[in-house]
Amino acid sequence: MPITANGPAYYMEQYGDQSIACNQYALGKLRVDQANCSLKIEDYVISCAPFQLGFKRSIFLAYLSKQELAFFNRYINGLVGLSIAFASGRRNNEMIKFFIRCNLATVGQMKGRDNVGLFVVDYRNTPADLVVLLGAYLENQKRLHAQYEEYGNTAIKITADVAKLIGYNMYSTITEPTTGEKRIQVFSLSSKTIEHLEAAGSPVRNPGSPAAYQIYFKKFRISAAGTITEAVKLPQGIVKTSANLAFSPELVEIIDDYYLQRNNQGQEPDKDS
Repeated sequence: MPITANGPAYYMEQYGDQSIACNQYALGKLRVDQANCSLKIEDYVISCAPFQLGFKRSIFLAYLSKQELAFFNRYINGLVGLSIAFASGRRNNEMIKFFIRCNLATVGQMKGRDNVGLFVVDYRNTPADLVVLLGAYLENQKRLHAQYEEYGNTAIKITADVAKLIGYNMYSTITEPTTGEKRIQVFSLSSKTIEHLEAAGSPVRNPGSPAAYQIYFKKFRISAAGTITEAVKLPQGIVKTSANLAFSPELVEIIDDYYLQRNNQGQEPDKDS
């Protein structure tokens, strides 16, 4: 198979040992049809959902009792048929359907989840179209990682006009391991940083402490892991906090769209903070 850019051999060489964690963002981007995903073991058909998709091995979730999980352990190393479908993005809801012959590598219970089993399957042969589909997704993630670094250098001041352009719903929260969810007012944001205000009496957090952010946009509700870099109490008692943000592809997409719209409107770029 010749190695050409954007071809199956290229993607397999570049990403063949990687896998995709199937969160809602990934499932949406890959256009996985979750109603059409199943494993066939002899005469048994098990409805399942992708947990991790790879080029050679994948993991699927299925609701099964402990007794059923124990039963299917007898088929380890045996033949499994995987049926999975993806929306093509074309008209008439056209689907791309795969039936893949696999070996069942392991069966086990998902940690902390009763009646949820994990089926690990190894592909005997990976369809070329599936390689391209997964490879294109990972190629796009590589581009988003580069933009995460680039857009992290410039903070966007969240004014009313900016919020409208960027599609921000003016609602965000912060959650810490030992506290509940609290509303915050975001006034500065980049792909790598967030600055926000909280009402008087709010805690002044220690640098280095972890926090989880929820930022509500029209396009996405973004969940981002953060690390506090600075927190100070202003004269009015309001608490100003700065944090670094882990990579969030959704946030990078939103910021990329924002800069594209600014450029189309001929606006000046934001100043580096």
